[in-house]
Amino acid sequence: MIAVDWGTSSLRLYRLDVAGMVLERRRSDDGVLASVGRFGEVLARGIDGWDDAVIILCGMVGGRGGWQEVPYLDCPAGIAELADGMQRIHPPGFDGRALWLMPGLRDLMSDSVPDVMRGEETQLAALLGNLAVGSHLVCLPGTHSKWVGVRDGRIQRIATAMTGELYAVLRQHSILGRLMPVEDGRFDAFAFDTGLRRSEQAGGMLHHLFGVRTAGLFQQVAEAALPSYLSGLLIGHELRASGAFSQKPRPAQVHLVGNDRLLASYAHALTSLGIGVQRHPEDLAAHGLYALWSRRTATRSIPESV
Repeated sequence: MIAVDWGTSSLRLYRLDVAGMVLERRRSDDGVLASVGRFGEVLARGIDGWDDAVIILCGMVGGRGGWQEVPYLDCPAGIAELADGMQRIHPPGFDGRALWLMPGLRDLMSDSVPDVMRGEETQLAALLGNLAVGSHLVCLPGTHSKWVGVRDGRIQRIATAMTGELYAVLRQHSILGRLMPVEDGRFDAFAFDTGLRRSEQAGGMLHHLFGVRTAGLFQQVAEAALPSYLSGLLIGHELRASGAFSQKPRPAQVHLVGNDRLLASYAHALTSLGIGVQRHPEDLAAHGLYALWSRRTATRSIPESV
């Protein structure tokens, strides 16, 4: 089968064997925003040379503005609900193949407004069967970081923080970025920890953000280290608003899912605050899609491969 993780800005494709192991992987910048109106063309080019009959797609490709919208499922939900919520599509040019889109998840219980995820649920699907009975906290850092409460193999709660997007906006489009180098450069652990400690202090995030500028103006933080200081400040505020600190007792460990660069910053922050971490690779989405397809076909008397 072919597993497709199609997000807003990137496209990741995996060819899997019958046991769910990754045989080949491809990546492009043809995310959903760049593919509107030509999803079939982009997918056909991306899987050129792969003749697998089953293609499972997750991410914003199944959201509003994507190829076809698949409704959100409500939390709590586990592998069974996610597998049942898959929807088949029949685009032209894919005769003899079965294309399936994954639903997203919606949390109506955590706050006065809903929270959602679309794509990350497949990464979680690869974890759910391997987590021990009980409660777990999972963090998926990114443009929109997700904090997910899992209990007994089911996704219970979702909380999203726009940390990555806010960091990019402040670096590129605010007065804070004028003192910083064009590229982020080397991670400065001392500056990052300084920002992390600043997030503990009174004044609130909006006040703390202006302090990034004054810290640079008066050379309390070197200009080259200001991006690391800003990162530590934002991640510190995110962690303090997350379930890592609101839960009582505080969890001993957080599961981190994502790319190595982002995980390094979050792992550094969490361990410095006395919380252990377990890292999981970004390509869990491929394994989660395999697990969900296996679940769907196992619970139906007729295979849905064509």
